[in-house]
Amino acid sequence: MEKEKNVTFKEVTANPAPLGLMGFGMTTILLNVHNAGFFELNAMILAMGIFYGGLAQIIAGIMEFKKNNTFGTTAFTSYGFFWLSLVALNILPVMGYSNVSDSLSMAAYLFMWGLFTLFMFIGTLRINKALQFVFGSLTILFLLLAIANYTGSAVILTIAGYEGIICGFTAIYAAIAQVLNEVYGKMVLPIGNVD
Repeated sequence: MEKEKNVTFKEVTANPAPLGLMGFGMTTILLNVHNAGFFELNAMILAMGIFYGGLAQIIAGIMEFKKNNTFGTTAFTSYGFFWLSLVALNILPVMGYSNVSDSLSMAAYLFMWGLFTLFMFIGTLRINKALQFVFGSLTILFLLLAIANYTGSAVILTIAGYEGIICGFTAIYAAIAQVLNEVYGKMVLPIGNVD
């Protein structure tokens, strides 16, 4: 009988995190430019929510699954479906399939996403400083949006918009840093790895 040989396989798949972070970051900025009061909610934001914030992050999450990254899988897949559900909350009433969500139900929706994000933030404490800032500021964003919906405060919504723009730009920075650091084979943009 022939002896079994130990075979090892080299991981050759690309890092999906930049795709997920860019999908999250760009869509978050555009929605929060709206929240800050610069333009109305429109098809541009909804389309970004479906395709880049939604589908691209879900694809990144599935790719993270292949890389055995539970954190990445959970984060990207969840936030991808967050964007799809947020778009659905906006278009289902227009299509006649549901009533418009009232401010209390939207506050509950946003609070639950803030709670989820807080738990994910705890996970970033073992990853890097850039992701700590992304998830920390995203936790604050969800809580501000929940409070704005609960109280009906336009001022808090505007503050949340500016805070969300910062959060989105940080995610873009983390994505670009990973791409450039890999392409150049050295630290081009620091992300503050945790030892």
